[in-house]
Amino acid sequence: MTGLGGHQVIGKTVMEVLPATESAWIDTYGQVAITCEPASFENYSRELDRHFTVTAYCPEKGQFACIFQDITERKQAEEEKRTLQERLQQAQKMEAIGTLAGGIAHDFNNILGAIIGYGEMMEIFDLAEESDLRENLTEMIRAAYRAKDLVGHILTFSRQTEIEKTAVDLSPMVKEILKLIRATIPSTIDIVSEIRAKNDTIFADPAQMHQVVMNLCTNAAHAMREAGGTLTVSLSEEKITGNTAIGEGTPPSGPHVRLCVRDTGTGIAEEHLGRIFDPYFTTKKQGEGTGLGLSVIHGIVTALGGHITVDSQPGMGSTFTVLLPSLLQPKKVPAETSANAPLPRGHGCILLVDDEPALVNVGSKMMTRLGYEVVSHTSSRDALEAFQQDPGRFDLVITDQTMPAMTGMELARAIMGVRPDQPVIICTGYSETVSKETARAVGIRDFLYKPMSTRQIAETLHRVLSDKPSIEEGNR
Repeated sequence: MTGLGGHQVIGKTVMEVLPATESAWIDTYGQVAITCEPASFENYSRELDRHFTVTAYCPEKGQFACIFQDITERKQAEEEKRTLQERLQQAQKMEAIGTLAGGIAHDFNNILGAIIGYGEMMEIFDLAEESDLRENLTEMIRAAYRAKDLVGHILTFSRQTEIEKTAVDLSPMVKEILKLIRATIPSTIDIVSEIRAKNDTIFADPAQMHQVVMNLCTNAAHAMREAGGTLTVSLSEEKITGNTAIGEGTPPSGPHVRLCVRDTGTGIAEEHLGRIFDPYFTTKKQGEGTGLGLSVIHGIVTALGGHITVDSQPGMGSTFTVLLPSLLQPKKVPAETSANAPLPRGHGCILLVDDEPALVNVGSKMMTRLGYEVVSHTSSRDALEAFQQDPGRFDLVITDQTMPAMTGMELARAIMGVRPDQPVIICTGYSETVSKETARAVGIRDFLYKPMSTRQIAETLHRVLSDKPSIEEGNR
């Protein structure tokens, strides 16, 4: 007769069947043998890699017996169920975070829009070049733009933003992140920056790359939070050839940017190295991590045609190496986008719609100073009524997307239902229901994310109004 895990057990002693029996089991057996009081317990045998319910008893005086019930399948099913529940709870938590982030982004971007708008209006139109206030005002505006970027990072983390790839210089991004990291990690951790790349330009989404660098640095700091150490971030160039040994999944040949994040922390156990990029896998304590960070990084890097590896030993620290294809051509910055170029001005009548009075106020003043006539409304229904009364008056309609009673898209459809050739621009601080693609698919001329700079507004107005057909052409 067979017994435990296919082993012959009838007539054998417990130590013959399980020679490496755990000490806790032996202690229980001893108590049963001494007291003749039966005992039942549930435990795991490392030797057999099985879970058992064990009942130890004395059938007669001087005798000892055990009944083993193999419950491995049941335990595995319970573990799978528990894992599924944990993942469901994690997914629900991430969804809740995303919803919260979206609400924060909408309101916060409106606030930033007013700060940036009024600040840039003063800087461009009101202050003399030699004014003592100019430097202070410039720093205020720069801080507001950093806050705007921070909102973008929050939305990226919660998966609420579109992926928009562009040419990204990694050096300034890494330096900015290290400044932020320095303010948030213990002083027992030193930071060393080794920026040696001359061509550090890649084609990526800036918010995603910020997430990659920030997450790697945060993980490195976490590994040194108790004993301190050194966080080293290096950026260099590397040309991958067919003979370059990188490891499994070697990236394609060509020029690459190499980002290395190295710590002198606790290191990673060998048995964990193969799983660190798995979703929900984490060695951190409850409440210290979700196990999502490295899997997200791996997904971003892979989607960019890059490669990520880790080299680590317990007690010796860890080094994460990211290789990303570099752009051979430098970024082209049109002369008209230079910060010193004159703002393009224009003429025409603009219908401006936003339920935030501060944004309507600053937008009206800014566009008026750029040469336009502005009619503004904080109600989309009032704006539609004004348009219906005189459709030919307005050369352009600019509307917020998220508004009560009637959204920007609904307003745009109603307006273009009256006048199909009417140019419309939609602005949003955050929206789940509309994107650049969906907006342009219904004829929207442009789609802008708040907060917008004065230059962005001026150039967008000039471009859209220059391209628009005349009323007569639209009615042919």
